[in-house]
Amino acid sequence: MSRSRLGLALTGAVLVLLTVLLPNTAEAQFGLRGGPLGVARFAVGHVIGLSRLRHARMAVRSGRTRDAALRSQDPRGAERGQAANPYVMRAALTAGAALSAWHGGRRPQGWWRHPDGSYGWIGPVFWPFAHDDLTTAIVFGDTTSLALYGYGDIYAAIFAPYAAPELAAYTAPQGRRARRVPSVEAVCDGSDTGGLPVDRIAAAVQPNEMQRTALDDLSAAWASARDTIRAACPAQAPMTAAERLGVMRARLDAMIKATDALAAPLAKFVDLLDDSQKAKLDSLANERRAALASAQHKDAQAASACDPNNDPRYDVQAQRQYEQLVQQQWPAADIASTLKLDDTGRARLDVLQDTTLRTMETLSPCPSKSAATPQARLAAVKARLERMQQAVGGVGDALDDFEADLSDEQKAAFEAIGPKRGM
Repeated sequence: MSRSRLGLALTGAVLVLLTVLLPNTAEAQFGLRGGPLGVARFAVGHVIGLSRLRHARMAVRSGRTRDAALRSQDPRGAERGQAANPYVMRAALTAGAALSAWHGGRRPQGWWRHPDGSYGWIGPVFWPFAHDDLTTAIVFGDTTSLALYGYGDIYAAIFAPYAAPELAAYTAPQGRRARRVPSVEAVCDGSDTGGLPVDRIAAAVQPNEMQRTALDDLSAAWASARDTIRAACPAQAPMTAAERLGVMRARLDAMIKATDALAAPLAKFVDLLDDSQKAKLDSLANERRAALASAQHKDAQAASACDPNNDPRYDVQAQRQYEQLVQQQWPAADIASTLKLDDTGRARLDVLQDTTLRTMETLSPCPSKSAATPQARLAAVKARLERMQQAVGGVGDALDDFEADLSDEQKAAFEAIGPKRGM
């Protein structure tokens, strides 16, 4: 085996590490707010003061620290009397994959990182854990991973930090660098491996023969939904903002189609359960909420005003400071001067900026209250995805208007803004 192929194989092994360490990769989800900019992220991080954020940041500082984080947060540690925390593991894995090609990995803190330490973009791939996030929201009633995605990822699509050679490293790895740069295929195949937690559901509800058949059908539909989402991974690296927004729309469209395909088999299975079995199925979501509440109680250093349960992951004052910092970081002046925009161009840029900033309101970073039934949770997940699809579409339209009269030189200068800001 050549060195490059060996490197890709090792990278793929790292990406699927969750399947080895976690009894159910649907459990390896995060629940913190998303954000696009380094300055805003760190400022808000200090306001929130959560130790988990610090651990997640530490996990990507160096390979040694990342490995230590993986060892110390091994979920199987619970068997040895140690606390289990898979959150840091996902942050470390996505950070390693996202930063492997960026400036040769010399700068380990990308401004497009979510404040929990993970990434919504890994090179040309958007939403790497899409299928597992759907599973967590629908089965376990935890929508916090969905709430991670929003304005910051749209911002990163407009101002991608990757230059062309860095993106190319993900789609056509070559040479020594390929030993640590995952391919698009490795990212897509390695990140969504959990599927429906059939064993846990069966253990909870103790299905009869007819119910078990319906559960197996539901599991098959879940696997098919995963394949639908995987098929939306880009075959080539998107090189422009318009193409990156197109990748987002394709990925979101696949996720929406996946929820549609799950609706009928999910309803069939749940409708076959008696009231006692439905209560036991709901207990999976209740256990999830209790585990999250316990973990956050240990980490909390500030009260929350985001939800009625005083969830310490959120803080209204921190969110307001975050939004103010985000607006200060929007590079409107740099774009106008670099592209030498006339009044019409500047007006269109203002529309693009305002349209993008409004997505912070459309896509709230606070998770929605968990619905009572899996079918209702599925509907809520679809509604969230449709809101994001609409938001991305609106930004895409504003971008098209902005670029309509730009010359090729101006378009090239606009595309260079993101990589320049990442240096």
